[in-house]
Amino acid sequence: MTNKASMDVLVLGSGPGALAIAAALSKEKLTIQALSASEPSDPWPYTYGIWGQEVDELGLNHLLEHRWKNTVSFFGEGSTIETNKKNIETKHNKDYGLFDKRRLQEHWLNECKQGKVEWHKGIAVNLQVNKEVSTVTTADGRKLEARLVVDATGYEPVFLKSEAEEEIAVQTCYGIVGRFNKSPMNKGQFILMDYRCDHLNKNQRKEPPTFLYAMDMGKDRFFLEETSLGLYPPLTLEVLKERLNLRLAHRGIEITELEHEELGLFLPMNKPIPDLNQPIIGFGGAAAMVHPASGYLVGGLLRRAPIVAKAISNAMNNKNASPEEIAKQGWTALWPTELRRKHALYIFGIEKLMRFEEEQLREFFKSFFELPNDQWYGFLTNTLSVMELVNAMWTMFKTASWKVKWGLMGMQGREIRLLWNFISPRY
Repeated sequence: MTNKASMDVLVLGSGPGALAIAAALSKEKLTIQALSASEPSDPWPYTYGIWGQEVDELGLNHLLEHRWKNTVSFFGEGSTIETNKKNIETKHNKDYGLFDKRRLQEHWLNECKQGKVEWHKGIAVNLQVNKEVSTVTTADGRKLEARLVVDATGYEPVFLKSEAEEEIAVQTCYGIVGRFNKSPMNKGQFILMDYRCDHLNKNQRKEPPTFLYAMDMGKDRFFLEETSLGLYPPLTLEVLKERLNLRLAHRGIEITELEHEELGLFLPMNKPIPDLNQPIIGFGGAAAMVHPASGYLVGGLLRRAPIVAKAISNAMNNKNASPEEIAKQGWTALWPTELRRKHALYIFGIEKLMRFEEEQLREFFKSFFELPNDQWYGFLTNTLSVMELVNAMWTMFKTASWKVKWGLMGMQGREIRLLWNFISPRY
């Protein structure tokens, strides 16, 4: 078999997933080109957070814009009275960081430049794969050939195929950066989750719960984001904006300067793992790499991109390997059995949580963050082994209130299938 492809890999996309895998592949001395509808240097619209320990272990803490030591959550009903034990803050005792988006983007772009990645602007409309070459045709008729195509075009990938899922739990958010007539939080504080609901009436408390994710950005600037953890059907931006305004008004807080509005990230939390038998490979949101329990993505991109790139490079050492054979090695590295089993457990968990009422959800998270730091941190970063994950979930179940226990045990129709994916992962 003679390989006629003009390059080794063609990466589709220009978001974090595309840049991460293109950079990692270029370090393997492969010939890489990329195709995207926008420029790879165009600003990203969303914020990306990461735990301090996670970014330290990656050796990339210089890419942070902010870092907080005072990290807390609130799971009480409401009230700012500290003597009310139900409403005092939950201290996380772990640093949290916010990426400087531009710096993170430039980090990957510089690696791509060093690896001589060539960028093309255009829209991919057709894909043909044979035993030798993968050919992508653009909307303007150009043809780009490679031994392997990596689809990293986001949550609605252009070519990648996944099993259809009826109920995709979607995380939605509405955020603002600005200044206020008084501080909405303590100086130097980061709030992971503020589920206090004293700003809502009884009827509103029966509606799907939301929480505040908030950061002191310094110089009297604050980032406040009303968030729905994961829900089907998802909450609208209008509802989230109303919730945030109600929350602020209840505490006598007014916006004096609106610097930026973050108009909602619609993040699929329980997206199925793609078909691992495809002759192309996915990466990032396209490949269901969003953490189903937390919505985190960047830490996983940074950890897993070099592993996948190495597997693809090794597969390409066989000059006669077909695109399908190369893709198979890439998929095995991206979604080994252990990660597929953990993904099934996380999806089982979000299936439960999106059906919890407001009080149940507050009690659930209060119990969750009473786990040892290493357990809840490993759960949220997807760094526990399968057995460690099962142990953390069992420990949390044992210590939870009966209201939470009943919520976790109640069957809504899909749990048996989801657990079977844990016992016997697909593909």
